[in-house]
Amino acid sequence: MIRRRSRPAPPQPQRPSRHGRHGRDDRSPVVRPPLPPLETRPERFDLAVGTAAEFLRSAWPELREVRFEVAGMPPASDDDGIPRWSVSTEQKRIILYRLPIERLGRLHRNDDLHRRMAIESSVFRAAAEYLDRDPWDLGPDRFRFF
Repeated sequence: MIRRRSRPAPPQPQRPSRHGRHGRDDRSPVVRPPLPPLETRPERFDLAVGTAAEFLRSAWPELREVRFEVAGMPPASDDDGIPRWSVSTEQKRIILYRLPIERLGRLHRNDDLHRRMAIESSVFRAAAEYLDRDPWDLGPDRFRFF
């Protein structure tokens, strides 16, 4: 009988550890849930101002050349307090201040719809001041339900 010597198995290369110090490194992209990009307050504010401004531009030819701009805060307060917007008819420009509109407005219900309505209301009032009209005159067909 012939005996064969069994050779020791060649050493297997060690696989790198999939986990780091805290057990979280090198996870595959399949594991992570794809998260949609978050919408920030400034983005929601810009969207509300933009849609209201486009409506007003389409309804009023006097506003087609007017620039609607968004700024964080006014440069200074005036006699009436902190302004929500400023209007310059010479420069054809309306500047809406995001922080005073969002934080100083009193909402009777704090949800997305009412926040958007408060922003659109400010856009309408600023445009009415620019045109020297009543804000309710700017969108008369929008508010007639009968």
